Amino acid sequence: MADAVALPAPMTRRVPGRLWIVPPTALLALLFFYPLALIARQAFFDDSGVANVAEFARVLHARFFLNALMNTITISVAATAGCLIVGLVLGLILAFVPFPGSGVIARLIDTFIALPTFLVTLAFTFLYGSAGMLNAGLMEMFSLHAPPVDFLYSTWGVILAEVTVYSPFVLRPLLAAFSLIDRGQIEAASVLGARPFRIVRQVILPAAVPALIAGGSLCLLLTVNEFGIVLFIGAKGVITLPLLIYSKAIQESAYQVACIIAVVNIVLSLGLFGLYRLAAGRLGV
Repeated sequence: MADAVALPAPMTRRVPGRLWIVPPTALLALLFFYPLALIARQAFFDDSGVANVAEFARVLHARFFLNALMNTITISVAATAGCLIVGLVLGLILAFVPFPGSGVIARLIDTFIALPTFLVTLAFTFLYGSAGMLNAGLMEMFSLHAPPVDFLYSTWGVILAEVTVYSPFVLRPLLAAFSLIDRGQIEAASVLGARPFRIVRQVILPAAVPALIAGGSLCLLLTVNEFGIVLFIGAKGVITLPLLIYSKAIQESAYQVACIIAVVNIVLSLGLFGLYRLAAGRLGV
């Protein structure tokens, strides 16, 4: 019987590894970079394609823009500070003060991450609004003719709502960091007579710094770009950059002005993200 003749294997062409980056890059360019390019073009050029730097400078010096920028910075910094305080206090209690149901409470707090921001704002309206439960109860109890609690429709109302929504973004990395702390160090410090505040300051906080920076930076980015809470509360005179972009584009049809403000908002967000990455890289977050 004649020996079988081996047939050559079919030739297969391998796609070079570097070419696999082309499809995701093209998709990213189409869905992300192209719209950004359109916004930048609308911001720096007029309808005839001529550069319009004077309009850009006029918007940057306009009072409505400066007020919105100041409101954005004030609210985001204050809300981030509140998130850090609330997240740290809750994290210390849930991690180091054991009590029945602490795990359930931690999971309930986590659910705020999954909820739309306007739902929390709606709940605040039912609780603290002019016709909310708190004002209705106080007016009936003390026979008042006007709602005594009116902080919700102000900057403080926006800050409180943002702290409530974004504190879990600080709490979650803190709990993860606290779980890595050697409890033997805490017990040794307690045996040596260290008070709880000293243990927190010298043992727990140093280990929590990277988590605080990561969570705080994320909260700062989110609050700078927060739109739903500010819009839904409708605080009088509280206009932030995202809300100003919406107002100029949708309500006034001033698309070039809206694009100019959007470019500033993008630059601000990217700058904050760059600082976050720099700090995270140095601290090994």
